Amino acid sequence: MVSVEESGPKASVSTEPDGLSHILNQSVILDAQQVREIAKELPPRTIGNTWQLSYSTDKHGASLKTLYRKLSTTDSPVLILIKDHNQQVFGSFLSHPLHPSDAFYGTGETFLFLSHPRFKCFHWTGENSFFIKGDLDSFAIGGGSGHFGLWVDERLFLGRSSPCFTFNNCSLSETNDFTILEMEAWTFG
Repeated sequence: MVSVEESGPKASVSTEPDGLSHILNQSVILDAQQVREIAKELPPRTIGNTWQLSYSTDKHGASLKTLYRKLSTTDSPVLILIKDHNQQVFGSFLSHPLHPSDAFYGTGETFLFLSHPRFKCFHWTGENSFFIKGDLDSFAIGGGSGHFGLWVDERLFLGRSSPCFTFNNCSLSETNDFTILEMEAWTFG
């Protein structure tokens, strides 16, 4: 008879997203729990890819033109994060990079979410295809009946969030109109 004794510490499997410490070092918005919650909602094509901070108001200033320029060289999906004047954190996962467009674009992978003080995700309802719309003076995510799920001005300073048919979301901010303190755009490479 052969007996095997275990010695030393037992191996454990990490449930941390790849590169969590790198993400936390780069972001002025996210904490570890928020990263974990968002990562659980991301589509399969992002799994195993490194989160890359492509744009941040903290590092690059507040300009929609700069945001478009920073995202112009990628075909990666984009994670938009916003911290507002009430310290609330929310945003959107975009199936395609944000850019100026004549019409709405994107796919049903796009979603809106609340991250702080509570986490809640709003996925595509199938009601319409108003996913992503980039203009020179603003961008919008989700829509229907004249309301956008998320709208941000060209200075990346003022925003508005309203319930919309695309995602059947609540207002992402405590108030429909909000002021942006920080904004980040993450890509996956």
